[in-house]
Amino acid sequence: MSSWFKVHESHRIPLSDGNSIPLLGLGTYGDPRTTPKGTAHDCVKLAIDVGYRHFDGALVYFNEHEVGQAIREKIADGTVRREDIFYCGKLWNTFHPPELVRPALERTLKALKLDYVDLYIIELPMAFKPGNAFYPKDQDGNYIYHHTDLCATWEALEACKDAGLVKSLGVSNFNRRQLELLLNKPGLKHKPVSNQVECHPYFTQPKLLEYCRQHDIVIVGYCPIGSSRDASWVNLKCPPLLDDEVLVSIGKKYNKSSAQVALRFNIQRGVVVIPKSFNPERIKHNFQIFDFSLTEEEMKAIEALNKNIRFVELLMWSDHPEYPFHDEY
Repeated sequence: MSSWFKVHESHRIPLSDGNSIPLLGLGTYGDPRTTPKGTAHDCVKLAIDVGYRHFDGALVYFNEHEVGQAIREKIADGTVRREDIFYCGKLWNTFHPPELVRPALERTLKALKLDYVDLYIIELPMAFKPGNAFYPKDQDGNYIYHHTDLCATWEALEACKDAGLVKSLGVSNFNRRQLELLLNKPGLKHKPVSNQVECHPYFTQPKLLEYCRQHDIVIVGYCPIGSSRDASWVNLKCPPLLDDEVLVSIGKKYNKSSAQVALRFNIQRGVVVIPKSFNPERIKHNFQIFDFSLTEEEMKAIEALNKNIRFVELLMWSDHPEYPFHDEY
């Protein structure tokens, strides 16, 4: 195992601002139309008992109140302290204007009933029209986009950090050009510590990963074991990742599943993973990746699986002038 892995027995890696982030988190997205009420609450409580300390949420998941309640209950019963838990919230695309940034974060804090979040990230580098609708559309059913000044949005986030509402600031789905926009911003006070992007053996992000390493930005990988086959946002032409023969055969050697091998691959590269699951057995299963280590040859074999294909197409942005923004590195 690499040296940082030995140092952080709590499975955390350092962030450039002096904080640290657990290498494995639980994604809490669930379609609000089909997920029974209370599911996120029960799964987060279970995950804390299993050993998870990192939870990835968002205002538009419509379940932050459940996640917050679960965290508070596990603090109240003495299982964890607040400082043990790492919660990531996200600034939704209708809140990019600077005057809307702090109110959006305060909405998340109110839902969670927590005093601060550990990481707050700009969910996407593009914006929707501000207003009450999270997915604004015109009369013809087209999404209504809005101009965004990412540097101005970032300055409003910096003010939230200075006010103690958030410990660390990051971004999501940013390419190199958009990262450079922030890193080169005159008077930058707090640089982004992380960039949450799709990352798995079929989409290994080598160039972006290298660029982020050079700038002390941690990659947080979503869909690290592929994704659900939801046709509304997933590219169903992608072959199922977990059936891959290389992952399956390496897993047999260690008595592990292809999912565990895919997760282990990323954390050995220093990529944080946030597999989403509301299945109790899978939540436990996904955590069991700290008791084995892949060899250099196995890491190279998995890296060679890269097909540069992504599961998440974000088709709601397909008419935006910056789409496909995430195909540039």
